[in-house]
Amino acid sequence: MMATLIQRRFGTFRGLVRLALAPVELATGRGAVRVGSPDAIRRLVFICHGNICRSAFADVAARRAGLAVTSFGLSTDSGKPAHGPAIDAAAALGHDLSAHRATMMSDYEPREGDLLLAMETRQLRRLAADPRLGHVPRSLLGLYTRPRVPHLHDPYSLSEAYMKMCLARIETAMPVLRAAFPNARAG
Repeated sequence: MMATLIQRRFGTFRGLVRLALAPVELATGRGAVRVGSPDAIRRLVFICHGNICRSAFADVAARRAGLAVTSFGLSTDSGKPAHGPAIDAAAALGHDLSAHRATMMSDYEPREGDLLLAMETRQLRRLAADPRLGHVPRSLLGLYTRPRVPHLHDPYSLSEAYMKMCLARIETAMPVLRAAFPNARAG
């Protein structure tokens, strides 16, 4: 029973632990969040590991919400299609991921006004340490979800129930992002 609940809501026990640790990392500054002025943000950049589940879905959902966006993966190959179960879960939420193709980090070109939105604090630390991206404002997408979930565990190869839960959580961030970053609306 407990294992099933953890799988459905957090993906894995490790996902639950990382979610529990994320607020501590944020409170101590290890979370590497650095946003700056919300009015300066012109484009939202969603980042996850492979750019085939979480950031791919966030990209599609944010475009539909009228936001200027792009996405990339920290460890992927450009051109890779979205993960099949993510396509199915997105479709259940009314979004089409079938045309999405991954972008690797080295193919992402930062612009003035970008805000990097990662799924995990360890991804933020990696972005902060990158010589090319360390100066770009960054935060966690989960700080904009309702309820706030500062760690959005990777649903790749996990249960269908968790994939749906993860994408539904991401979808809740779209109206919050629209309100928080009014200059990031698609033109």
